[in-house]
Amino acid sequence: MELQNLFGIFSFTWQTAVMLIIAGILIYLAIARDVEPVLLLPIGAGIILANIPLAGLTEANGILGLLRKAGIETELFPLLIFIGVGAMIDFGPVLARPSLVLLGAAAQFGIFGTFLLVYMIGDGWLHLMPFTLKQAASIGVIGSADGPTSIYVSSLLAPELLGPIVVAAYSYMALVPIIQPPIMRLLTTKKERNIRMSSKAGEVSKRTKILFPIVTIIVVGLVAPMATPLIGFLMFGNLLRESGVVARLASTAENELVNIVTILLGLTIGGMMPGSEFLKPQTIMIFVMGIVAFALDTATGVIFGKIMCLVSKGKVNPLIGAAGISAFPMAARVAQKVGLKENPHNHLLMQAAGANTAGQIASVVAGGAILALLL
Repeated sequence: MELQNLFGIFSFTWQTAVMLIIAGILIYLAIARDVEPVLLLPIGAGIILANIPLAGLTEANGILGLLRKAGIETELFPLLIFIGVGAMIDFGPVLARPSLVLLGAAAQFGIFGTFLLVYMIGDGWLHLMPFTLKQAASIGVIGSADGPTSIYVSSLLAPELLGPIVVAAYSYMALVPIIQPPIMRLLTTKKERNIRMSSKAGEVSKRTKILFPIVTIIVVGLVAPMATPLIGFLMFGNLLRESGVVARLASTAENELVNIVTILLGLTIGGMMPGSEFLKPQTIMIFVMGIVAFALDTATGVIFGKIMCLVSKGKVNPLIGAAGISAFPMAARVAQKVGLKENPHNHLLMQAAGANTAGQIASVVAGGAILALLL
């Protein structure tokens, strides 16, 4: 047997070196900077495993290849994650303040803005990159800031781009604490960031909380049928939480289920990043457009927050508009952190959580709408 087929060092390429550096950066951010370690640490480890020459882990019969086929291409992992996310979410803040739904809707502009931009760069006008209409839509859905929705939509519209789209979506979700604050500060004044919002809200009855997930499945399913799997699993998880009669199931969904699937999902996402396939101009453009989508989401959310601030005569802090993206609960925590930095008595978490949960639903509806239009 030739040495180059026996020792991986002889198959080491510049692409391998670049991907190992990227893996090192993600692991450093997770451990040293505590930047969403639950996501970045498994992804970083998956990248390392995927780029060991001759290991064969990403091939069809390799463990990472099998995980991709079983969990990503079948949409199983995102749907299971949504059960856990639903079990974590308290929709009380948005039910108590229905106007926050507007922030969740506004923050989805990044999906459609990026969709149009990518299509113009591709087949629509400039023809600089070979992106079709369906591929442009799949890239735009990165702006949903919702990994499961990105997986679901891209697997149906552009399965050939599934790898880089999923990696971009989850990577940027994990980097929300780095991406959002500069945009939030740029678009708001110090006076606006100092606005203290009332923590008082109307009481939401247990009956309302139980009916909400059931009604949402039916309404969203009728309006956007293609979104039914995502909204259905999300709201099923929430029904487990709010019913009060299956505490063990709700706890399992929120903890063990999410933890196990997150480990497998993170490794699988990292395993979709072998250097030979990943480092291409098309992939780089997808990552560029992904950051554009997140920036547009954040910007439009904050701008709409400023409009609500104006209409309410200074009672709404525009920072909570940034939480309208679906990156739950990272975006709500970022709004709280930026607000506290300006004013240590400025607690925005409840209002930001309401906008964040509204964005979770809005992103699923937006993804379903795109599928309805293009499938």
